[in-house]
Amino acid sequence: MNQLLSIIVPAYNEEKTIACVLARLIALPFANGTLEIIVVNDGSTDRTEEILQPYLPHIIYLSYPQNRGKGAAIRTGLNKAIGTYTIVQDADAEYAPEEIQTLFAKLQNRPDTDAIYGSRNLASTGRGYKHYVLGAWLLTKCVNLFFRAHLTDTYTCYKLMRTDLFRSLHLTNNGFEVEMEITARLLKNKKKIIEAPISYAPRPFQEGKKIRARDGIRGLTTLLRIVLE
Repeated sequence: MNQLLSIIVPAYNEEKTIACVLARLIALPFANGTLEIIVVNDGSTDRTEEILQPYLPHIIYLSYPQNRGKGAAIRTGLNKAIGTYTIVQDADAEYAPEEIQTLFAKLQNRPDTDAIYGSRNLASTGRGYKHYVLGAWLLTKCVNLFFRAHLTDTYTCYKLMRTDLFRSLHLTNNGFEVEMEITARLLKNKKKIIEAPISYAPRPFQEGKKIRARDGIRGLTTLLRIVLE
């Protein structure tokens, strides 16, 4: 029997890319009734809300007036999700929505696995900018050290798992450090994570990339807090 997949799309000032991302998500070859797209407008001040209007018949739309952060948007989406499985899709078009179905199929074929990550570091291209890659690499090394894991990309947006497992993590972080919180809580609870290569098309900061060095520091702080709990 086909199982429903929920895709949460946090969006903050993504007027340049949100239409393209949604069009690609809607076009995914899932059977009718097996895919729901939940867009969380995270207090955008640009034309994001206006651009979303033609897509409202195809999505679940949630919004709040002030920016709260990616972690808060994910929690908001999780509260609404009814799918058996959930994945997050960034609205900036750096990740290719077409790869979601491949990840979904791989996870369903691995009953011994709790989550599958799309790893940018297992692919041969699209690694990103040097300082960002170095920071993500160092954070991943810290995760592997503390939890004796063998992950290659803890900060990937593509983390696919059962919705009930996602909710059981009881996420609290509001910003980008939620990516670290998800991974650390999964590993702390002895959940099995596998990875699969994905493509990645990073955009420069001048085009709207939002993650900064301070987010890496917050990620490390989050990791240490969970390790010491």
